[in-house]
Amino acid sequence: MKLFEKLFRPRPPIRDRKALADFVDAQSAFIVQKGIYEYSRARAGHYAKVLFAEEGFAKSVEHARWQAFPLGLAMVGETVDVVLRPHAGEERRAVLDQIIAVVLSVFDRYPVPPSIGEAAWQEARREMAHRLDLVGGHAPKRVMDIPEPLAESYFAMMPIHEKLRGRDFATTRNYLRVCLCNIHDELVDRIDAPAVTRALLE
Repeated sequence: MKLFEKLFRPRPPIRDRKALADFVDAQSAFIVQKGIYEYSRARAGHYAKVLFAEEGFAKSVEHARWQAFPLGLAMVGETVDVVLRPHAGEERRAVLDQIIAVVLSVFDRYPVPPSIGEAAWQEARREMAHRLDLVGGHAPKRVMDIPEPLAESYFAMMPIHEKLRGRDFATTRNYLRVCLCNIHDELVDRIDAPAVTRALLE
């Protein structure tokens, strides 16, 4: 009964900056990690358990997860802007600046991954912040289009040799689109958009 209640318990509402940051953190990690694991398992086929048990491959997966995390943050951060912009009115630039600050605070929760290194990690942070800054210069995208400029970079991070990837890019891009649309729907269901907008402007 406890397991049943846990599985079907309503997810907590998002009403403040911390709850928003926690949502961005969890969903950004989910979208990139799920894709990496599922793609690697699909490519390995019957040998997936053997492959994932190998120390070298496990390190490659860990490297890919951290390398892709800033991309997940950028996509989820832009999705947050899509949801909050209608509530921001004339303060839309100020709200976007605070969304960027929230996303950067999530990035800064984590120490530098050893496989990435300080310089590359800080460069990824700068690129992510710049990408989100550019969001303010155009109308909100359809959520399914948000992954488009990042999909190739994400696909290139897969811990599978490029010669073995075949023609899988379109599948990976579609995965990102569907997953981000699901994240958007969950955010809409859980967020108190006016309250979060006010909290960001305080």
